[in-house]
Amino acid sequence: MSDFWQRRNVFVTGATGLLGSWLTRALLDRGARVTGLVRDRVPASLLVTSGDFDRVQVVHGALEDHFTVLRAVNEHEIDTVFHLGAQTIVGTANRSVLSTFESNVRGTWSLLEACRATAGLVRRIVFASSDKAYGAHDRLPYTEDLPLAGTFPYDASKACAELIARSYFHTFGVPVATTRCGNLFGGGDLNFNRLVPGTIRAALLGERPVVRSDGRFVRDYFYVEDAVAAYLLLAERLEAQQLAGEAFNFGTEQPLTVLAVVEQILARTGRADLTPDIRDEVSHEIRAQYLDCGKAHRVLGWQPAFTFADGLDRTIAWYRAQLGG
Repeated sequence: MSDFWQRRNVFVTGATGLLGSWLTRALLDRGARVTGLVRDRVPASLLVTSGDFDRVQVVHGALEDHFTVLRAVNEHEIDTVFHLGAQTIVGTANRSVLSTFESNVRGTWSLLEACRATAGLVRRIVFASSDKAYGAHDRLPYTEDLPLAGTFPYDASKACAELIARSYFHTFGVPVATTRCGNLFGGGDLNFNRLVPGTIRAALLGERPVVRSDGRFVRDYFYVEDAVAAYLLLAERLEAQQLAGEAFNFGTEQPLTVLAVVEQILARTGRADLTPDIRDEVSHEIRAQYLDCGKAHRVLGWQPAFTFADGLDRTIAWYRAQLGG
């Protein structure tokens, strides 16, 4: 482990989410002093059930509340920010556009303005965008030079937030770099309407897994421990390599259809006898999205440590333990 994080004051938004929980643990294990922004207490969150919540300085409030965020950054003398907080569920975004834009867009400028106002403190910011910010393109896989063309509510919210981050860097020199990851999965994801945790739970309970699409949508699935390593590496290199203003794709570069993922999960849980319930009811989602991560390989020397199958096995083991076998 790098000693880079020893006694460093780190602010994590979205600390109780999937990535936030794993990233917070990694930072604590590396000796960082972590302050987490928490809107809602989620008792089942991995951050809480692991006991890590009690090791974190908690600030209660919403991203959109600028003065709460400013107070957190200023009073805790934050050096490094991981901005993970967002409304991340595509279906929720389609049902509740305003709350998604408030959280993802207003929340981002609220945070960046707090960092600008405390410029003498904050040295690096890693902002979690998404591959969805690219929108639909004829050319695949996505490379970082493609325009951001998010159309649907979640996609557009991430594209807008990225443009705001770019503006804060180019206008004020706010040291922010952006990540665009594939679909994250791993133990601790409590959003069971997502494909991987929903299918694992169904398999372990002996139920038919629900597929909302026609099963042929293509995505890049990215294991959470690899994502944590990528975020830490980017933050560690951000200042030394002058990476502020840059965006990086992170993923496995192994695009899979929804049905291929379901089949792997059913096989690895010993429930190949179950057939998916294909409902084909999805709307306002892009059919094919996957990433080229060449820039991260070249500039950061980053490589994922886990194959998709490795990550899936670790994830299934976590849910098996939680659901009692």
